[in-house]
Amino acid sequence: MTDKVKLILYSALLISFGIYSGFIYTQDSNIQPPNVSEALAGKNMAAKNCTACHQIYGLGGFMGPDLTNVYSAAGKGPAYIKAFVQAGTNVMPAFNLSETELDQLVRFFERIDASGKADPKNFKRNLNGTIEYK
Repeated sequence: MTDKVKLILYSALLISFGIYSGFIYTQDSNIQPPNVSEALAGKNMAAKNCTACHQIYGLGGFMGPDLTNVYSAAGKGPAYIKAFVQAGTNVMPAFNLSETELDQLVRFFERIDASGKADPKNFKRNLNGTIEYK
């Protein structure tokens, strides 16, 4: 390739990059999926009330089960989450949350559930320090 062809090619790529970057950075970046503010409030509630005993994405306490996919687990879902949080169990305290707070917590669990599977029991640890889904 001659130097003139290389210059034209590099110039075209540089101009294309500039146009694309301008397009990307001038778009409205405040577009958010619905219920994001509810999910964020639910995240704060889970951080205060749940992660001392439960794990999310394998991080947190070890007294209760991992809650990452509790929203879509068989026999569970929004009603299950609300019932357990309100009533508690013999080892989990009942939390006195309003209906709005319960809805926010459910939105949070719905969002993290949609991100993938994360139950630590379903992952195999490799000798090189990586993990993989069984």
